[in-house]
Amino acid sequence: MTKVRISDDALALACGADEVAEAFAQAGCDVERVSSWGMHWLEPLVEIEGKGFGPVGPDDVSAVLDGSSDKAVGPPGEHPFIALQQRLTFARAGKTRPLSLDDYEATGGWQGLKRARSLAPEQVVSEVVRSGLRGRGGAGFPAGIKWRTVAAATGARKYIVCNADEGDSGTFADRMLMEGDPFQLIEGMAIAAHAVGAGQGYIYLRSEYPHAIAKLESALALAQDIVSPFKIELRVGAGAYVCGEETSLLNSLEGRRGEVRAKPPLPAISGLFGCPTVVNNVLTLAAVSHILAEGGAAHYESLGTGRSRGTMPIQLAGNIRHGGLFEVPFGISLRELIEDIGGGTQSGRPVKSVQVGGPLGAYIHPDKFDLPFDYEAYAAADALIGHGGVVVFDDTVDMGRQARFAMQFCAEESCGKCTPCRLGSTRGAEIVDRIRAGGRQADRVETLAQMHNAPKSGRSREDDVALLEDLCETMRDGSLCALGGFTPFPVLSALRQWPEDFGK
Repeated sequence: MTKVRISDDALALACGADEVAEAFAQAGCDVERVSSWGMHWLEPLVEIEGKGFGPVGPDDVSAVLDGSSDKAVGPPGEHPFIALQQRLTFARAGKTRPLSLDDYEATGGWQGLKRARSLAPEQVVSEVVRSGLRGRGGAGFPAGIKWRTVAAATGARKYIVCNADEGDSGTFADRMLMEGDPFQLIEGMAIAAHAVGAGQGYIYLRSEYPHAIAKLESALALAQDIVSPFKIELRVGAGAYVCGEETSLLNSLEGRRGEVRAKPPLPAISGLFGCPTVVNNVLTLAAVSHILAEGGAAHYESLGTGRSRGTMPIQLAGNIRHGGLFEVPFGISLRELIEDIGGGTQSGRPVKSVQVGGPLGAYIHPDKFDLPFDYEAYAAADALIGHGGVVVFDDTVDMGRQARFAMQFCAEESCGKCTPCRLGSTRGAEIVDRIRAGGRQADRVETLAQMHNAPKSGRSREDDVALLEDLCETMRDGSLCALGGFTPFPVLSALRQWPEDFGK
């Protein structure tokens, strides 16, 4: 019987993978559902005897089986998009069944946990520090330093909290890992628990990921005996963007309103229920199993550039021909990612702008596409790596509208705790409207609500631009968390690099 491998990743399902699987089953094939390779433009991607075909629809099944299909793409693992990568976190992607303990163990699963439990907790922490692993959720704080702080803190209990509230535009790596390799996340959390002395863990997952929720619930039940006595529970959030910020997330976990806490104290000292807490995101914890395997820390440290060590699962999205997940050591340029790997825009038009780091990331002009992908280089360029999402725009985009969207997004998602974010974002949207309207022209105002935001007598366009810059500085320096603090990045980058999109 012919064995056919088809992904059950959410993106593949959205593209019709279930219907394709049913068509192959009706044709007498043995269908096996696996994780996604991450070549999203080829989904549903079908693999038969090591040969790939995609994108495949139900009507293509007979041609695939009789060898006459024009959808052949060769062995998926040898496709240039995959062959150019160096996959550690996503080493199993496309190769294993997500909920198969046998598949996981056969591909090196649980080796990191077994070795970690043979070491003293402080040795485990030292391995993570040595590796240079930094938080992949956006801040880039060294994971080992956070673990060491929690390990040294005193408290009645200690917790491991996985931040799986992936809400940035153009990001999907957390979802792919939770749906395709959930045991790797569970193993990483168990290693962290041993390192810091925690007995309880929580995964905080956004409600918009129903497939990831189902996979994790099943995986936790299957792996509980393996990670025991450590216990992990899944908690589902209600979809507030601000709950991606660690202290808002902790409030939500405690059953309170998801709003930012003032720091100090840091969660590592007083976190969940007032106890020392490690808060790491999915990709950070998933990387730990490789680092703790024999020789893993040295291998991880050998990759990357400067203080950005290891690999980064970069997510290519937006108007791009070859969108998907590309894991590579830090240091690759945006030009390589967009032009060589991504194949340029899907529309075929010139690239005008790329936003890296989610809706609060800076817009990067093509003149700066040689910028190396590492934390310090992006910080020096007033930009963010964030969660590694790269969203491409062609030359039809209106950057003035994009700047306004950043302020509007912040206003809608603000928890309201601090004034710079709560009020600054609303005033910011109004100022952008005035600048785009030329300061005087009511017929160019986009909504009726904006009619009430007429400029004060004597204020020129230049005055409004200066006012917007001052407001952005206040938001950046005065906001309690990154939601208000990072909103100026897309606004100012758009204003300074594409002033023609803000009117005359």
